[in-house]
Amino acid sequence: MRYISTRGRIEPVEFQEAVMMGLATDGGLLLPQRLPVADAASVARWRSLAYPDLAREVIGLFAGDLPALGALVEQSYATFDHPEVTPLVEVGDLYVLELFHGPTLAFKDVALQLLGNLFEHLLAARGGFMNILGATSGDTGSAAIHGVRGREGINIFILHPHKRVSPVQELQMTTVLDRNVFNIAVQGTFDDGQAIVKAIFNDIPFKERYRLGAINSINWARIVAQVVYYVYAVLRLDAHEVDFAVPTGNFGDIFAGYVARRLLPGRIGRLILATNTNDLLFRFVTRGDYSKGAVVATLSPSMDIQVASNFERYLYYLNGEDAERTRAMMEDFAATGRLAFDAGVVAQVQQDFASRAVSEEETIATIAATYKEHGYLLDPHSAVGLAAAQHCRRPGVPVVCLATAHPAKFEAAVARAIGRRPERPPALRDIEKRPARCEILPADTEAVRRYIARHGLQ
Repeated sequence: MRYISTRGRIEPVEFQEAVMMGLATDGGLLLPQRLPVADAASVARWRSLAYPDLAREVIGLFAGDLPALGALVEQSYATFDHPEVTPLVEVGDLYVLELFHGPTLAFKDVALQLLGNLFEHLLAARGGFMNILGATSGDTGSAAIHGVRGREGINIFILHPHKRVSPVQELQMTTVLDRNVFNIAVQGTFDDGQAIVKAIFNDIPFKERYRLGAINSINWARIVAQVVYYVYAVLRLDAHEVDFAVPTGNFGDIFAGYVARRLLPGRIGRLILATNTNDLLFRFVTRGDYSKGAVVATLSPSMDIQVASNFERYLYYLNGEDAERTRAMMEDFAATGRLAFDAGVVAQVQQDFASRAVSEEETIATIAATYKEHGYLLDPHSAVGLAAAQHCRRPGVPVVCLATAHPAKFEAAVARAIGRRPERPPALRDIEKRPARCEILPADTEAVRRYIARHGLQ
């Protein structure tokens, strides 16, 4: 399996090189030259597999040049506290896929535990060092930090929007004091942090000097690891067709669903794209309007995003795999902050996605009602997904709602909904009493670049 850029201006690379490259050197995102399609014999064999074994099979379709994959997968999912890794539970007449059983209690652990082990394995084989750079709207940062903390030859720099993540999310990052961990609070939004990361990755001499590695979902390994739990849920339900409701900000998780849909033709129906008030992707699906707006702070902060970095991957397929057209459109978007699509394209998009923008009031009401009626407690992001599922579901088609974080990570929102704070799991108890370390910087590319130059491995 070889990888190309959505912008078409790199030579194809193997999976290992794609993992280490992160963002393509032409500014695009990496994708397989062809998306695999599972045959009937493989699907039949997968039905009986435990999650780690399924992960090895599915990821192996994309990473055929990695002999150590099985051991890396086993090592990664041994850190989860549930034997099924991503258990599927019934909540009323919907299904909830619990993705929060990893070390930082968020779905990002599913990919980032594996990516941390991949980085360490590839560095050991190749020699050298890596400086990981990423931006987070909340959960990516802590999951990435916990994936590489204390590892030799790796420093990690994580940008989060200052005071725009939940208190628990912030503490999960800043209380990790390993000497290879550097937390940066950017005085701006997640979109500002993401723009800084992309600008630094596009400075090729700087990227090569400091051997920058990507942990955001621009890294293809993040996407392919998340494909696995869609396949797992489909096989566990064994229904003719399954819809998925996905709380979405950066388009990475739902793009993994799109890849899974291509992998299992006819088994995954519609992907229900759930947004909060930051409704860029809802407007795209329903009206063909992909335009930047002001970022609004909400109860579901990990979705407070107005530029979805993985959108370019879907745009490449929407453009019939025309890399030059995709490059031109992304350059137009960078210049104008807007893309518009005609009715024919919107109709094509709506074959893949349904969408719903969920208000703050509806989010709180969904948490409250789900707890009252079923005794099941949702975090606000998962509640956005469940509310969208209830609105967009089709008669007779089961819907799996992705539960992306443990409710204890968002205590204020849960308390507002049910009148009390959720019980904290052991990993979060007394987290406020732990020493913390963080650097506050302006939302300025040069300021972050200088900080990395001072503290990065070289």
